[in-house]
Parts: sequence; C-alpha cells; structure tokens
Amino acid sequence: MLIREATTEDWPAIWPFFHEIVAAGETFTYPLDLGEGEARSWWLLESPNRTVVAVDDDRTILGTAKMNTNHMGNGSHIASASYMVDPKHSGRGVGRALCEYTLDWARTSGFRAMQFNAVVETNVHAVKLYRSLGFEILGTLPEGFNHPERGFVGLHIMHCRL
Repeated sequence: MLIREATTEDWPAIWPFFHEIVAAGETFTYPLDLGEGEARSWWLLESPNRTVVAVDDDRTILGTAKMNTNHMGNGSHIASASYMVDPKHSGRGVGRALCEYTLDWARTSGFRAMQFNAVVETNVHAVKLYRSLGFEILGTLPEGFNHPERGFVGLHIMHCRL
C-alpha cells in the first residue's frame, strides 16, 4: 500500500465511497445529502493542510485522509484529521496506515497534539484503532449524534499528545 498526496484526478474514485459513507449517516456529522461539489471542497484541502489517498499495487484507491489544523490562531498548534476507507477494502489495515500517516505528518509539521472533535461512540472500530495509537477520550457529548439505527448516541472528543 502506498499513501500519496491526493489530486483532483483522484476525486472520481473517492466520491462513490465518500458518498456511501456520508449518506449512511453512521460516522460523520456531514449532511446526509451532501452534494459532490461541496464534498470535494471540504475534503480536498490546500496547503498547509493536506489530503492523501492510500492506493494498492494496481493504483486502486483504498481510502483517503485529510489532515489540518484543528483551530486557528492561538489554537493552531493542534492538528486534526478525518479518514474514509472504501467499505470494499475494510479490514486490510488501510485505516491504521492512514491514521499513522497523519500522526507522522502532524509530528513532522510541529503540531503538539492531534484532536478529533466528533468520534461517534458507536464507531467502535475507529475508537479501538485510535486508542491503540495513543488517543484518549477527553469527554463525550451525550446524545451529540443522531445515529440512523441507534438513535441519539455520544460524540467523543479524542486527543493524542505528540
């Protein structure tokens, strides 16, 4: 697996699984009916922020991550990131590789920590992955997310000191 900078030419391969994940409404706080143009502008970030894709040997895009400052000004020393793995390629370590990549990027870029503002508590695979990489749950916003099957569930704020 290779992780490389995402380009606008990658978007047609990202959009189908991006749309599937967002429309399912289980893990992201994005609008369920998010349009492609707006999604592209939210996901494909400009420098100094970054968006990458994970590809396999035949250049199939397996997943993507975006990494950015979590806040501006005096809070700009904290990074954040988001990840999407094509469901057809889950269970292959793509999410872990992307998360490790973003943590390395944040360290190399001089950030002091990485914070995730809204990890859905029912997304147990992501929570387990993040904890295994050093993240801790700082707090949970009770009923902060309206899950389509489980109703109102908590949103974790997760943090990893770099």
